[in-house]
Amino acid sequence: MDDIIVFSITESLKKMGLKDIPYVEIEVPPHDHMGDLSTPIAMSLAKIFKKPPIKIAEEIIGLLPNKSVFSKIEVAGGGFINFSFSKDFLVESFKSILLKRDKVLFRNIGSGKKIQIEFISANPTGPLHLGHGRGGATGNALANILRVLGFEVEKEYYINDAGRQVRLLGLSVFAKYKQILGVDYPFPIDGYRGYYVEDIAKKIIKDFGSRYIEKSFDEVSDFFIDYSYNIVMDWIREDLKDFGIMFDTWQSERELYRTHLVEETIQYLKNNNLVYEKDGALWFESTRFGDDKDRVMIKSDGEYTYFTSDIAYHKNKLDRNFDVLINIWGADHHGYISRIKAVIEALGYSKEKLHILLVQMVTLLRKGRPVQMSKRSGEFITLREVINEVGPDITKFIFLTRRPDSQLEFDLDVVKAQSSENPVFYVQYAYARINSIFVFAEEKGIKIDNVNDDIDFNMLNSDEELKMMKKILLFPMIMVKAARTYEPHRITFYLQEISSIFHSYYNKFRVITDDVKLTKARLALCDAIRFVLEEGLRLLGINAPERM
Repeated sequence: MDDIIVFSITESLKKMGLKDIPYVEIEVPPHDHMGDLSTPIAMSLAKIFKKPPIKIAEEIIGLLPNKSVFSKIEVAGGGFINFSFSKDFLVESFKSILLKRDKVLFRNIGSGKKIQIEFISANPTGPLHLGHGRGGATGNALANILRVLGFEVEKEYYINDAGRQVRLLGLSVFAKYKQILGVDYPFPIDGYRGYYVEDIAKKIIKDFGSRYIEKSFDEVSDFFIDYSYNIVMDWIREDLKDFGIMFDTWQSERELYRTHLVEETIQYLKNNNLVYEKDGALWFESTRFGDDKDRVMIKSDGEYTYFTSDIAYHKNKLDRNFDVLINIWGADHHGYISRIKAVIEALGYSKEKLHILLVQMVTLLRKGRPVQMSKRSGEFITLREVINEVGPDITKFIFLTRRPDSQLEFDLDVVKAQSSENPVFYVQYAYARINSIFVFAEEKGIKIDNVNDDIDFNMLNSDEELKMMKKILLFPMIMVKAARTYEPHRITFYLQEISSIFHSYYNKFRVITDDVKLTKARLALCDAIRFVLEEGLRLLGINAPERM
């Protein structure tokens, strides 16, 4: 429906003498009495036309073609133009959607454009926690949405398997190994204290006994680091598999060093006069590209910083010829954005090529009280524990009920209840209810194989039926907005809204009636709702159960 409005407004603006037509933003009004769709385009044109927005809006309306598709067009406060569609238009549009679902509901806006989404990328120093899970649900859903709209998408996990953190994991396991075997060995002050450290140490004892009891850490560091890191990575891969997330590629930080890409990147920066030496250290001149200060790449003692391999990693991404790069990071990485944006520009690309989505941590509640999480102290709740308790579907859906950069409370008691307070149950139950209607219809000998002229959609006259038709027609617009803003939660909101309307309808009306024509029209409407619910849940990575 939005494309009709965009076309009509564009034609009006051409008649008004405007050559460079701006982007026409279309919104869903917050209240039904404000119409079906609205646009603030008149406000953005006030400076160009040197007129009040309301006057511009009135001129646009006066020159609109295709006015017959609207039952009402009005100017609202501030210059918003509100559109209400005619029932004839709704019926004809609804018919076309039922006949060509895949083509009409999923617009090809990507045209093969290549996008890489890098997400989760948790340090392999412990099991995944809820914050990682939220980032995973966001990245996976976003990839699904972009793919169905014609983009070529690659999902990547960057493994931080080099440097201080994995060494510290190895040292923590080594200390615990010594202690379990009765050696008075100091545990590192900033070491990892989670229960899993002891689990890894016990597994080493089981497999290798006391073989390393007389050794110093420096003598066996490679073994303890690699053994520990590989076990944690196995846990991470297994958790992601059970969470329904599969990556296309896994990029190792170690591999960047092994293949000399880090050294090549440093040389590239030197050749282009983007680094300098100061106080015995090598600095990247990131202030030239908008960062607040220059950044150390190699310390005075010769140790490489994490930032150095990050530069090499992003050069590696750019060399793979993606049109857009999307990084999904934890909110604690906010300060890292400007320096990575500086890297992109220093490597010869526009900063706009990189989009960074920040994901806030999750507050887990049990009986209304927060459950504390701390990776260092070992008092955190893992993603695995939550998946085991409430299942992957519920977990993903809850993660996708808010913008990723907003705070999220995850109440275990609410999501385990089979009630309207449980949002995923509410949506899945709507889908299951519709399937039960079709089972009942077949038992009555009624079957809808396809939509044809025998179905009279003009018989759908209730407020709920018209609302559901409009919601289905809005699905393509919601999809496009979710893709362009990188906000998969828009799909979640949409599914909740259409499920709410359907449940109200189901409780008020019978779909299978004595009137065959009315029954067929209502079944076709329910079938369309079933389709968007199934597709929407699939895009979010969530099952659509036929029975509940």
